[in-house]
Amino acid sequence: MEKTLTRTERLDRLPYTRKHNKLLFGSGVGWALDAMDVGLISFIMAALISEWNLGRVEQSALVSVGFIGMAVGASVGGLLADRIGRRQVFALTLLVYGVATGLSALSTGLVMLIALRFIVGLGLGGELPVASTLVSEFAPKRIRGRVVVALESFWAVGWLAAAVVGYFLVPLENGWRWALALGAIPAVWSIVIRLGLPESVRFLESKGRHAEAENIVAELERTAGITPPDEPVDTEHSKAAKTTMGELFGPRFRRRTIALWLTWFGVNFSYYGAFIWIPTLLHEGGLTLVKSFEFTLLMTLAQLPGYLVAAILIEVWGRRATLVSFLGGSALSAVCFGFAPAIAEAIAPGSDSWQYGVAMLFGSLLSFFNLGAWGALYAITPEVYPTTGRASGAGAATAFGRVAAMLAPILVPIIVVAGLGVLFAVFGAMFLLAMVAAWFLPENKGKALAEY
Repeated sequence: MEKTLTRTERLDRLPYTRKHNKLLFGSGVGWALDAMDVGLISFIMAALISEWNLGRVEQSALVSVGFIGMAVGASVGGLLADRIGRRQVFALTLLVYGVATGLSALSTGLVMLIALRFIVGLGLGGELPVASTLVSEFAPKRIRGRVVVALESFWAVGWLAAAVVGYFLVPLENGWRWALALGAIPAVWSIVIRLGLPESVRFLESKGRHAEAENIVAELERTAGITPPDEPVDTEHSKAAKTTMGELFGPRFRRRTIALWLTWFGVNFSYYGAFIWIPTLLHEGGLTLVKSFEFTLLMTLAQLPGYLVAAILIEVWGRRATLVSFLGGSALSAVCFGFAPAIAEAIAPGSDSWQYGVAMLFGSLLSFFNLGAWGALYAITPEVYPTTGRASGAGAATAFGRVAAMLAPILVPIIVVAGLGVLFAVFGAMFLLAMVAAWFLPENKGKALAEY
């Protein structure tokens, strides 16, 4: 007699269907809108330096306050998602940051803009770990990593949109206000998310809401041409085994928690320290505002193939090997980008075109490897903890990473005084820290998500 599968086992055996695609696209658009918001601040800051005569301290405060909000939002959002549901929190966080970003366009001064950027961070920080958890919990186990990397690739689409807006809109009179006004789009999208996406079956099962979970799984099966069983089996969850925040550093999870937190810290420090400041650093290095935005736009295009290669390798090499490899490439690219002027000068002394070309080469490689690493990191993070603490654990790791994202913009103006090479050598060192830490993460390629 054939064994009757539990709902989570039935989810894992499914082929990839149009329902999965709807979930991926619905979550991915929210993800892209998030990226556009984060990316826009790097272009807006470059414009506000001239319009509001911002000093280094004010520039750092404007950037860092958003990451303070993201750290708080990630922690709270993860906890809420394990209590009231992934979809609910996803929609709520989109609404919060969409409204706050739209209101930022009306800012009358730096204080108002900083206050609203904190609220934006709350929504943004809560959304990212929750969205990756939701998608991960629906994806069939044989392609789960690839699906989550595909979700993360929407970040490149959003950052590219920010670069396009920054290039064409921000240099215009009051262009930065119109750019921020576009941030109200997520407020509308949150309604679509709330009405159009299903709640996580694993979450519903953990709360004993078996009838709701069965309806969702049965609909997915019918979409795939599979007849649901007459007598479905509930997935059992032991209340004694529920994961609490305190247990993240207990004997069971301590090693993986430390490794995950350090990986998130190193990646966040280098990514946000570099990409938030690159337009401003290029502008201060002699490029016009439009030319620095053009450089960033072209560099951003390399993120898309980075995601594509990571999505292929993550189900071939595995999550950990892919993450470690892309972090190593990020470290090397960061150092080479920092010393690009010296490299170009050694090849073709006094050539501006070589200066631009060499910087573009290593900047593009940095984009390629860095964003591929992000894809692998988001794929591995929801697999580290069981269902009852998955969103909380992912949110806590994300929050710790946002501490680095907050520190980096503050420290960049201090470190860059020693030279661009020194600054990007620091970024390379942080990538190496993340690479070493990633070796200690569990490998779950092809395995079912842990329920206990």
